Amino acid sequence: MTYLDYSTTTAITLDALDTYIKISKEYMGSIYSNNALGEKAKKLLDDTTKEISNMFNIMESEIIYTSGATEANNMALIGVCLANHKRGKHIIVSKLEHPSIYHICNYLESIGFEISYVNNDVEGLISFEDLKRLIREDTILVSISAVNYETGIRQPLKMLRQIIKKENEQTIFHSDLGQAIGKTPINFRDIDLGSVSAHKFYGPKGIGFLYKNSTIKMTPLMYGDKNNEFKPGTPSLPLIVSMKEALKTAIKDLDKRERYINLLNERIVSKLENMEGIKINKTKYSIPHILSVSFDKINANNFVQVLSNKEIYISATRPNEIASSVMAIYNNLERSKSVIRISLSHLTTVLEINRFLEDFEIEYKKLNNLIGG
Repeated sequence: MTYLDYSTTTAITLDALDTYIKISKEYMGSIYSNNALGEKAKKLLDDTTKEISNMFNIMESEIIYTSGATEANNMALIGVCLANHKRGKHIIVSKLEHPSIYHICNYLESIGFEISYVNNDVEGLISFEDLKRLIREDTILVSISAVNYETGIRQPLKMLRQIIKKENEQTIFHSDLGQAIGKTPINFRDIDLGSVSAHKFYGPKGIGFLYKNSTIKMTPLMYGDKNNEFKPGTPSLPLIVSMKEALKTAIKDLDKRERYINLLNERIVSKLENMEGIKINKTKYSIPHILSVSFDKINANNFVQVLSNKEIYISATRPNEIASSVMAIYNNLERSKSVIRISLSHLTTVLEINRFLEDFEIEYKKLNNLIGG
């Protein structure tokens, strides 16, 4: 098997899996129970939260556990809008967001909020001037992902925050960090809110967290537990501790891993960029972990299925949809229609890349010939 779809999801590490099993067996009590088992579970949860807070130099109270980044995005955007609607109803998002952000924005528009979409330049970087122009007195929220999920474009969060706060110090800055954690260093103090998913950095599925700066006002979306204002219910201790173990590994040696992944990325690009009918969607701001490729004639989904039959796994835009971030960068509808994403990891081997490139060329030529290419 050759797995090149790490940006969709990752396999849980053995350490994280062993931790999940161990905690499931040894910590059966609820943190809310008035007994020794409950106290034992509560202490482990508190210790784990402290460890995570130390990793990112934030306060323990600023971590809200969620089922993943999608729930965290909902909690952040809707929660902030409901809490601040008397101050304004204007929101700014980029054209390079995960679909979950746009679905949330559609809902917010339906209940009276106004959405503006900030432009980006030809390299995929958010236009500072357009952002300045869009921010108004009634702008309550800006949401811009740290790393785009299709093209790997990395945004300068610190600079964006400075611009936002200079134009309106009350405007709240949220970032979807789903494609950033474990790939590139993140300073949580560059944002007010940040969404995280464990399954993107070799942790278990079904767990993540929302970073919420202690100064931010947010309305809960769920009710039922006075002990946990934003996420009522009994927390999944095994998932949380397992995520912490995965995080410890994920944020180590980021520079070293990026250098290695960059070599793999360049190897792929040097091969594919010379093939007829292929365009590489990569700019100087793209991290090497994510590589977007457009086909002139071949259907991307068909190609993904052909490779899947050979146990080579990549991803593509959904049928009848376009790669929105490719469209935002290149402003070319045809280029955005048939797009595959190759996503790499420090676990990817040169042997896997060689096999992928060999089979890629064979199957690409077959499909091209079938349509008269």
